[in-house]
Amino acid sequence: MSAVPAVAPAPAKKSAPRRRFGLAPVAKKRRRPRLMYGIIAVAGAFAIGAAQMSLSILTTQTSYELTKLTSQQRELTWQKQILADDVAGLGSPQYLAANAAALGMVINESPSYLRLSDNALLGSGQAAAWTSSVDAIGRGAVANSLITSTPLVTVEDATIEGVTPPPADLTTGDPNTPPPITDGLPTPSTH
Repeated sequence: MSAVPAVAPAPAKKSAPRRRFGLAPVAKKRRRPRLMYGIIAVAGAFAIGAAQMSLSILTTQTSYELTKLTSQQRELTWQKQILADDVAGLGSPQYLAANAAALGMVINESPSYLRLSDNALLGSGQAAAWTSSVDAIGRGAVANSLITSTPLVTVEDATIEGVTPPPADLTTGDPNTPPPITDGLPTPSTH
């Protein structure tokens, strides 16, 4: 059998829709934006601007305070170093020797020691001379620049540069002799 192709019926022509002519619909009147929304938007923009400005001012103020505190810390560190140098100078051997000399203390050439365990006296046992044979502040000592203008403990006008010797006894006239004993025992004045 031979197959005959089936032919589909042709589609029916549709008629073109009719066009209607008439007046265009009237456009609705646009509503104005409400005034409240505009006010809120403008106020929000001003609030954001004010917040940014205040944060900027606070940041700038903080940076000025940090700069001020940093310079103050640097100055306090310098003062701390100066005070540490002053304390080191006051504990130096030259300053201690100058104050000891101003108080009338002398360096003994042959010191004596007391052993506490058996109360034994070690050394020569002689009293020190009234003048020191060792000049602790002497000309051979290295000058300490930290204490050159520091006043001594006993005499505030005297410094290491201008150490005044302890006052000599006026009755004997000789600064190398010991002061007289005032309890009735006379001390001869020898030259």
